[in-house]
Amino acid sequence: MTTRPKRRKDPRAGRAGPRLARAARAARRRAYAPYSRFRVGAAVLARGRVHVGCNIENASYGLTVCAERTAVAAAVAAGARSIEAVAVASGTRPPTPPCGMCLQTLAEFGGPDLPLLLVGAGGARERTTLGELLPRAFTKRFL
Repeated sequence: MTTRPKRRKDPRAGRAGPRLARAARAARRRAYAPYSRFRVGAAVLARGRVHVGCNIENASYGLTVCAERTAVAAAVAAGARSIEAVAVASGTRPPTPPCGMCLQTLAEFGGPDLPLLLVGAGGARERTTLGELLPRAFTKRFL
């Protein structure tokens, strides 16, 4: 029988969960997704502040930017250099996790214990960590 490693809980991130989920859902409503109609919103907690982002599609598909990365960009533009928690809102059930590029971006600003709250259709929710979704992130230790 395998046991899962114990997760360290960040009390600030836990209390921020509902606030992050609301912010991510609100950002999702502002997504620009005329081609795929797949709207995603994200909220990150950094330095006690919530920063939001939504996906922004482009007719040149490769230029599309994901919600998680726009939320991280907003946090960094506000002076943050680390992230304490993340919420991602999608319209799917089960909720959609961040893509690989977004996971790698989150790894730049948060460690494997970074809490992620995934929110989907019909109130579906999943709590996970960055380390569970990206167990072998490429980090500065490899440089």
